[in-house]
Amino acid sequence: MPELSSSGAKISIVGMAKTFTAGDARIAAIDDLTLDVAAGSVVAVTGSSGSGKSTLLHLIGAIERADAGTIVIDGVDVTALRRGKLTAYRRGIGFVFQRYHLLPALTALDNVIAPVLPYRVRYNRTARARELLDAVGLAGRERSLPSQMSGGQQQRVAIARALMGEPKLLLADEPTGNLDSTNGAHVLDLLLDLRDQRGMTILLATHEQHVAARCDRLIRLTDGRLVEDLDLTDGEDPQATFERATRLR
Repeated sequence: MPELSSSGAKISIVGMAKTFTAGDARIAAIDDLTLDVAAGSVVAVTGSSGSGKSTLLHLIGAIERADAGTIVIDGVDVTALRRGKLTAYRRGIGFVFQRYHLLPALTALDNVIAPVLPYRVRYNRTARARELLDAVGLAGRERSLPSQMSGGQQQRVAIARALMGEPKLLLADEPTGNLDSTNGAHVLDLLLDLRDQRGMTILLATHEQHVAARCDRLIRLTDGRLVEDLDLTDGEDPQATFERATRLR
């Protein structure tokens, strides 16, 4: 693993709300949500489709703007940032999406470099991208196009790309959702290894029970509200904790 910054981000959310309009209807995607996340933890964000999982990640990552409340990351109030400072904040967040969002005309190496290409950085972009591809198990595939790679390999490229900006916080939206069980397990192993090596904070939206059970903590959303919050590191077997909570719903 190349030398990168190591401490994770602390998250503090108070009274956050986000509403979308669909025709004449107003839909509360996030409804008065308050949440604290410790630096360096891996938190599974669970819930049914439409529960607000993706919206929560988008608000924390400043892809969407909250209508109310505050989002404080390492002491910085993200909801108060404007223009240049907001752009700089987004550059410090790593995003991993279910559908990879790789540029089809670019090689794996160039896809990893792409997010930092417009900016001045203190490291050699190409060397860093090669090191990251090696770290995610893709040494020798630098010149492959996305169409020449499996889904699991494309997701690994996406993870390497997310790490180029040296993020303290990684937001992963259903990162195993398009993968078979073997590739999904490999991607999850990789994310957990990255946390162990770097202390990075990870929020991982998932609907998959076996994925959520391997995280440090599980939160469940229903209609944009926090309805369950489980510590999976309390000494009990995490899978047993998860299954017990599921039975009690």
